[in-house]
Amino acid sequence: MKPTFRLLQHACRITLFTRPNCSLCDDAKSVLSRLWDKRPFEYQEIEILKPGAEKWKAVYEFDTPVMHIMKAEGTVAETPVNAAQKLMHRFKEAEVEKVMDVVEAQ
Repeated sequence: MKPTFRLLQHACRITLFTRPNCSLCDDAKSVLSRLWDKRPFEYQEIEILKPGAEKWKAVYEFDTPVMHIMKAEGTVAETPVNAAQKLMHRFKEAEVEKVMDVVEAQ
């Protein structure tokens, strides 16, 4: 049996907005690592305090970690902030999967 093209593509892109020395960010990365083993997705991590991330710092400076979940089309830079499904601070694998289901159904 050959995998279909759909299975070879990742339907969702998850972008995690983090900052250094953030225990909640470390927890979020662990959740995503466990989820990846069950359900692969495109992943991008943006450290909001690094040069070049000023746009995201202005939006999420006091809210990290923040997760954007969207269809794996285009780039994060092209996507308006309000176009992604978001999870903030603390989340479990089941919550992330539920949002991924919503995004994939759109």
